[in-house]
Amino acid sequence: YTTLFRSPVTVDYINRFKSSKEKKETLQKLAEGKVDIIVGTHGLLAKDTKFKDLGIMIIDEEQKFGVAHKEKLKLLKTNVDSLTLTATPIPRTLHFSLMGARDLSVINTPPPNRQPVHTELAMFNDELIRDAIYYETERGGQVFFIHNRVQGLSEMAGIIQSQCPDLSISFAHGQMEGDQLEDTILDFMDKKYDVLVCTNIVESGVDIPNVNTIIVNNAHQFGLSDLHQLRGRVGRSNKKAFCYLLAPPLTSLTPEAKRRLQAIENFSDLGSGIHIAMQDLDIRGAGNMLGAE
Repeated sequence: YTTLFRSPVTVDYINRFKSSKEKKETLQKLAEGKVDIIVGTHGLLAKDTKFKDLGIMIIDEEQKFGVAHKEKLKLLKTNVDSLTLTATPIPRTLHFSLMGARDLSVINTPPPNRQPVHTELAMFNDELIRDAIYYETERGGQVFFIHNRVQGLSEMAGIIQSQCPDLSISFAHGQMEGDQLEDTILDFMDKKYDVLVCTNIVESGVDIPNVNTIIVNNAHQFGLSDLHQLRGRVGRSNKKAFCYLLAPPLTSLTPEAKRRLQAIENFSDLGSGIHIAMQDLDIRGAGNMLGAE
């Protein structure tokens, strides 16, 4: 963030890798007005966060903030300008925008040379997984394999290792020690591993242009915006990217799960986030405007 602002602006951040003492010092500076821009997660909504004079609040990945968080944000921002950014607004937020209670801008123009991600729905199949991984690694790329169960993560990595014995495979999840998690992701970025088996912690904020195949196991258990965000982890360069959604046969799924998977498969063009959000609004409903439902 400091590279974004050439002017003499003090930028600091808070995350779980900082010690309690470091966090306390940062919050102290923030309260005294010595920090101009603070970057952080939901943690910034805690009671002990005091701002000297908050002027603008920018929320990235708005779909990650639940109603309770948004109620807290309202307390912060009675007279504060706010800008929320997301590829897939949650139904309640989208409903506000469609009603005119909020301004909405849609960016439809993709970055130059970007290509849509080829999305395919399939059943769990060792052969398909092996072929998809080898196709990617043979053109010099890397693969995300999403398995959203921490308990079975190392076993899943073992299954993939047995299918692709000559490739290097690692796994990552949010319950790992901070340093270990950071090292694993950085090593993956440095191309020390071909496949990263992980939970959906990579869903937002991870930008690795060399990863252009993502395989999502049990895709029927994810929400629509989760699937769109996961698919958005690939295709971040000028290479053709692939997304494989592994799920049981459609006939055995609930009507909502079926609609989610069909929507994500049908809307794979660039800039289709708004259409996916509309489908989500249609499937889940808009909720209660004033309450927490």
